[in-house]
Amino acid sequence: MKKVAKNTEVAVVEVVATAQKGRPVNMNSARQLKLKEAAAKKAAGIEGKKGRPVVEGSNRQLRLAELAGKAENGTLRRGRPVVDGSARQLKQAELAAKKAAGLLVKGRPVNPNSAKQIKLADIESRKANGTFKLGRPKATKVEIESAELVEINAAEGTAEA
Repeated sequence: MKKVAKNTEVAVVEVVATAQKGRPVNMNSARQLKLKEAAAKKAAGIEGKKGRPVVEGSNRQLRLAELAGKAENGTLRRGRPVVDGSARQLKQAELAAKKAAGLLVKGRPVNPNSAKQIKLADIESRKANGTFKLGRPKATKVEIESAELVEINAAEGTAEA
C-alpha cells in the first residue's frame, strides 16, 4: 500500500496596500478636468478636434482645393513630366520595339569560343549522331587465360589445383 502525505496547512495571504509612487495627482487640476471631460465625450461618441486648426482662405487651403478639383476632373498631373526625344525615351521605344518583335535578349552574351560552349557543342553534335552515351562508362574487364595464370602462379611459387 502506498503512503499518501496530506498537507492540511492553509496559507494566509495578507494584502498590503503599497504607497503610490511619484508625485500625487490633484484630481481638481485643469489638466485632470480636461482629461476627464475628453474621456466622457469619447464614451458618448463625440470626437474632439485634434491638431492645429484650419485657416480657411489660406494659400495652402486654396491650393489643396484646386488640386482636389483637378483630381476629380482627371486633369491632375502627377510626377515629373516626360521629355519626348530624350535619350531615355528613345531607348525605351527601341526596347519596346525589340520586345514586340521577339528579339529582346536579356543577360550577358555567350562566348561561343569558351571551353564550356565548345564542350556543349560537342555533346550536342554527338547526341545528333547517336554516339553520345549517358551515365558512367562500363568497367573494362581484363580476362586472363588459364594457361597464362598457371605460368604466373608457377613463377610466384604457388600451384593451382
